[in-house]
Amino acid sequence: MIRRVTVPSLFPPPAYSHVSVVEAGTRLAFLAGSVPLGSDGTLVGPGDPVRQAEQVIDNLREQLAAVGSGLAHVVATDVYVVSSEPAVLSAVWSVVEASGLSAGPHSSTLIGVACLGYTGQLVEITATAVVPEGSSA
Repeated sequence: MIRRVTVPSLFPPPAYSHVSVVEAGTRLAFLAGSVPLGSDGTLVGPGDPVRQAEQVIDNLREQLAAVGSGLAHVVATDVYVVSSEPAVLSAVWSVVEASGLSAGPHSSTLIGVACLGYTGQLVEITATAVVPEGSSA
């Protein structure tokens, strides 16, 4: 259903693929940005991009489960981090890798930004995923 390609003539990416191809006829889910808010709407991990990334991944799992998919079916992400420091971006990416989200590996872009939508928010992840056949959602 998903073919992930790392292009041999390009520099090999550390934990993602250059391209993800999904066969026609497959159901796709386009997820809004997953944010580091708890179920009560409060910001989780103020000032801590790693803790916020963990919450974002947890919320992303919930979004995917609601449509009958999961982290293994993600084909592309954009990972936004409020920082201009490569070390902070790398720390957030380590959370992404540890989650199994990059197990495909999927196609991803890691982006340092000036700010995000909620006060104190440091991390957000958007995703596109395949919804496997037989899923009721």
